[in-house]
Amino acid sequence: MRIEANVFNIPTAFFILAGTAYGIFTHWSEWVGFLAIYLTAGMFGMVGFYFKMLERRHGKRPEDAEDGEIADHAGEQGVFAPWSWWPLVLAAGAALSFVALAVDWWIMVPAAVLGTIGLWGWVFEFSRGQHAH
Repeated sequence: MRIEANVFNIPTAFFILAGTAYGIFTHWSEWVGFLAIYLTAGMFGMVGFYFKMLERRHGKRPEDAEDGEIADHAGEQGVFAPWSWWPLVLAAGAALSFVALAVDWWIMVPAAVLGTIGLWGWVFEFSRGQHAH
């Protein structure tokens, strides 16, 4: 995971430097520009930090080794939902909220309700029903 972490950590450093340079050249008077660049650095940094945590937790993977074979990574890959309709409900709530931005504010109420139901169902999918733990 070191390579994946560096793919995101190197742009983090670049965007921090770019945001600082942008702020210096604009005399810190244009708030949107340097703040957006710093937020971009923050987003890259969060993903890089996550990959660095995964590297510490899981150690070296077979694909990280120079002499790794395809068969070294055989076996169980994780726990995945066999089927789920909840992402579709959550996406419908998100789509309805974008419609609310374009049409009228009152559509945001059913969008929030639908999105909350979809998120709740997806998070607690393995807590009840056929796939309960």
